Order: sequence, then C-alpha cells, then structure tokens
Amino acid sequence: MTTSAPARSIDVASVLDRLCHRYPSNLVDTVTAFEPGRRVTAVKNVTVNEEFFQGHFPQMPVMPGVLTIESLTQVATMLLLHDGQQVRNARVSLRGVSHAKFRRQVVPGDRVTLDVELKQQRGPLARVAAVASVDGQVATEADLFLTVSAAAASIHATATVHPAAVIGAGTTIGPNVTIGPHVRIGRDNRVGASCVIEDWTEIGDHNVFYPFGSFGLIPQDLKFGGEQTRLVIGNKNTFREFVTLHRGTKGGGGVTSIGDRNYFMAYSHVAHDCHVANDTIFANGATLAGHVEIDDFATIGAFSGIHQFCRVGKHAFIGGFSVATKDVLPFSKTVGNRARIYGVNSIGLVRRGLATDAIRKLKAAYRYLMLSKLNTSRAVARIEQDPLLDCAEVRHLVAFIRSAKRGVVLKRANPRSGDASSDE
Repeated sequence: MTTSAPARSIDVASVLDRLCHRYPSNLVDTVTAFEPGRRVTAVKNVTVNEEFFQGHFPQMPVMPGVLTIESLTQVATMLLLHDGQQVRNARVSLRGVSHAKFRRQVVPGDRVTLDVELKQQRGPLARVAAVASVDGQVATEADLFLTVSAAAASIHATATVHPAAVIGAGTTIGPNVTIGPHVRIGRDNRVGASCVIEDWTEIGDHNVFYPFGSFGLIPQDLKFGGEQTRLVIGNKNTFREFVTLHRGTKGGGGVTSIGDRNYFMAYSHVAHDCHVANDTIFANGATLAGHVEIDDFATIGAFSGIHQFCRVGKHAFIGGFSVATKDVLPFSKTVGNRARIYGVNSIGLVRRGLATDAIRKLKAAYRYLMLSKLNTSRAVARIEQDPLLDCAEVRHLVAFIRSAKRGVVLKRANPRSGDASSDE
C-alpha cells in the first residue's frame, strides 16, 4: 500500500532551493499526487506573462523545450528529497538527459501535468522517467539522471552543540537541541526540537529523532559510578516523541545497542545494556528493563514491560499491557500479565514473507510444547527427533529454548480467565 502526501504538505519553494543551477523561477505550481520514493505528479499552469515568452517568441509564444525539462527536473528534486514528512538536507544536480522527445508545443493557457517516476537509484545517482503532458497528450518525455549529495550539517541557531561533537553531512539539528562533547552523529539524520543527546553516543545514518527524546544519558542503575559507557545506534531508525535510551554499565558490558530500521513509538524506553536487533517495533510506552535482548522483527505492544535479563525471540509478538518475566519464544504470540502464550504469531509471519511450509512446521512444534503432556525438555527432544519438523525456523526455536537462562514463557492462555483472544 502506498503513502500519499497531500499537496499542501509540500513546500515547493523550499525543496527547489536545494536544486543546483536551477532556472531562477519555480516552474512547478502545485503537487497533485505524491508517493514518497516512487513517483510525483505536479502541475505547471503556463500563462502569457511568463518572462521567457518575451524572446521565445514575441509573435508566437512557445515554452522552450529546455524549460519543460527544467520543470520535470524540479519535480524530480521533490521526489528525491522529500520523504512525505520532511525535506532531506541534501542537494540535487542534473547530470544528464537521455531519450528526450518533444512531441507537442506548450503555449500560454496550457495546464502541463508533470509525471516523474523513480526507476533506479544506486548510491548518489538516480534515474527517473519524466513525462510532461497537456490534456492527456504527451508534450515531452525523457530519462533524467540526477545526483544527490549531502549538504553540510544544518544546526538551528538555538541548538547547543558542543564544539567537540561530530555531526555528519546532511544532518539537521532542530531548535533547542542539546548535544554533548563525545557524541558522534552520521549522515542525513534529523534531530527534532528539544532532543538531548549526551555522553558517549554513536549514531549511524538516516535516523529520525522526533522532539523531546533523550539519548545516551546515564543509566538508572544505583551501582553506576560514572564510568565511560556507550549507546550505539545503527541506521534508518525512527524515534518518536519522548523516547528514552540509556547507555550501558560497566557490569553489563558497557554498551546499549540499537540495530537498523527499528521503530520506537512515543514514550518507549530502553534501559542500560539492552541490545535491540533490526526491524523491531516498540509501541507507545513499551519498556525494557536492563540487560534485555530483542531479536529481529519482534513487536512489543503498548505499555508492555520486559523484565531484566529476558530475551524476546525473532518474529515474536507481545500484546499490549503485557509483562514478560521469562524469555519470550521466537515466532510466538504472547499476551498478559503475567504473559501467557497464544501459539504462533501466524499473521506476523505471513506479513514478513515466511514460507507457508515453515509456518506449518512451527505450528506443529508449538503443539508439542503447548498441547502435549510432555514437560519442556521432553517436548524439545521430541521436536528434534521428528524429521517432518526439520527446518531453520524450528531449529532456531529449539536453540532458543535450550539457551534460556530465565526459562521461557510456555504458560497457556486460560479461556475461562477472560484473557485476550488468540488473534492479533
């Protein structure tokens, strides 16, 4: 499903200021359709008052073909720099035009529809297919080759950034942000208003920090003695309002780490020495105590708490308002206070593209764990002995159970207790 941004949400002029060597006037009036990262449709209303008509040509005004290409380039700039919410701190340059065809003249009174679609992007170089049409008739079409280069870091005048902090190219620092001396921030990050990033914090590229977040401050551990410990954040993560991440402790390894492409909703919290892998989702108010490990693609429901030293396996789904005091099995669906297991997280696994056969084998393995009268050790042994259940996912499940130090959540839901249903 694509995401469309209303035309009114895009400040055309501010985006076009980031196009190098552009024509002095904006040749785009409004954006009518926008799918971030895929395509843009915009409109240019051509009037007789356009300044270029004075010489092209006074007796028979025709919009120069090169300016039609410029209009399409300006729309391509919006496609490459706007993500549907904000504009990247980068600059775009037109490097080449290929397969250009001019099929119809553009004259005063024409309403030109400008369609641009991203065809390929590798590193800084992008190729877009661009078409200008009038009343459904193609006027100009071409392939445009553009480069996107990060601009210097943009720091708001009210932000407090220590001179020793390192801010990467293309990063935008918002108003009233505080950044400490040992902070290292990579390229193309956006740090929202009033965020605080302190102490030994390392941040990768393309992360988004919404206002009022707190990152890298000392842990809430009474044993902490001020030692040099770190918070390490990867790439392409999103941290919504009031998210808090604390750095590690000496006794816990000294590092709190966040991987790539994770989404932290408002007020979620990650305590000291936690390790969050990749592609996870933390709903509003989700909370990790110290030393927790969260594996890939896990989802932590709103206002749920994970006890210290627990693990949450890959593709696990924890429902809202749950409390987990033991390890949460991979691929499972777990809800409740204290958390109870509701079987395989089938919907989540389908959404992530897991093979149907693997899901079937996981369900069979969970039947051994939940429905048989075998204890956990014997159920695991039976799973290992069953050749029909052999697959990478089931082997991972068995290894997870065998490596648990706090035990795993295997208490089944009681239908009479009024617990939530087994559906997500």
